[in-house]
Amino acid sequence: MTVNGEVIILTGPPAAGKTTVAGLLASDADVPTVHLTTDLFYRSIRTGFVLPFLPEAQRQNEVVVEAIVGTVATFARGGYDVVVDGIVGPWFLPPFRAASERDGLTMSYVVLRPDLDTTLSRAKQRVGDDLKDVEAITGLHTAFARLGDLEHHAIDTAHLDAQQTAEKVRNVLASGDYRLT
Repeated sequence: MTVNGEVIILTGPPAAGKTTVAGLLASDADVPTVHLTTDLFYRSIRTGFVLPFLPEAQRQNEVVVEAIVGTVATFARGGYDVVVDGIVGPWFLPPFRAASERDGLTMSYVVLRPDLDTTLSRAKQRVGDDLKDVEAITGLHTAFARLGDLEHHAIDTAHLDAQQTAEKVRNVLASGDYRLT
């Protein structure tokens, strides 16, 4: 009998360090672990793609999140821990919560949230296709500043490097305080 893996949703605004930290968590794990980067799901859309932060992307985002949740659940039911790396705001949590309840999955939610100045400074250093648009990053940073009852899931990473952030995330995960119920 396979035991379900755990799911860690590692999120925050663009340039918060999600991909780097998720890679460290997955690579240093003691159990079989998947690093699932949500950007890959968006980049798979070849025709009809809408930038996900635009209002007209709502339906696209719902479909992409459904695909992500299905993939996450499949890996976790197969016994893999899954580190989900992407912009998964509280507004996208209902399908994750439903999968957790349906499949008996343990899910934790961790928001990496450096201050806006740090976030924008990190974004300027990005290379390639990563989001660098100041207005979009500022809007998403503002959205992650409004976590409501999930505020205690946020970690200020402004003064932490990637290794320190990964260690902090490991510690909060071990505490169990960041689990979604």
